[in-house]
Amino acid sequence: MKLKSLALAPVLALAMAFPAMAEKIPLNEISRYLNGLKTAMSDFTQVNADGSITTGTVYIQRPNRVRFEYKGDRTLVLASAGQVAVFDGKSRGGPQQYPLSKTPLSLILAPNINLGQARMVTGYSEKENSTVVTAQDPQHPEYGNIQMVFTANPTQLRQWVVTDQAGKRTTVILGDMKTGVSFKPSTFAIENEIARRR
Repeated sequence: MKLKSLALAPVLALAMAFPAMAEKIPLNEISRYLNGLKTAMSDFTQVNADGSITTGTVYIQRPNRVRFEYKGDRTLVLASAGQVAVFDGKSRGGPQQYPLSKTPLSLILAPNINLGQARMVTGYSEKENSTVVTAQDPQHPEYGNIQMVFTANPTQLRQWVVTDQAGKRTTVILGDMKTGVSFKPSTFAIENEIARRR
């Protein structure tokens, strides 16, 4: 399993029974929805770049905090304080760390999301009754991109596909998302997790 691409770096068709002839959700509505998404948790299914499939639970606290717990092992991905830490469930060593700003996932964790910003959205279409938006950091397109899939009425994020710097794609398909949930501060504390695993 390529740990660096875990949860931070492909779109499966959403087989959902919605009315035909759906229109694209406006970008300003998607920006409004994402900015209003302060805390959330959901089960997820992840399709990794090598084709393997993992499952787990994701916890989101915007801005800039996310936690991916994987079922069946101690693998963990944490983002907070501007850093991403990837804990290998099979290793006793410290986590692999790198700046959150260098991952496309930072685009939906940012304090203020504006998909109308010049050169941010590189793809915007309606597909199988879903709105698909591909976005990148306008200042650093070399960091890769994130393709997000939304359904309407009400607007909801259903999955994302991250393509990282190396061109590797990772899909995260969300289950029923619970919003407005409360988390302990330690949920996203990288140093606490490092100490706990010693």
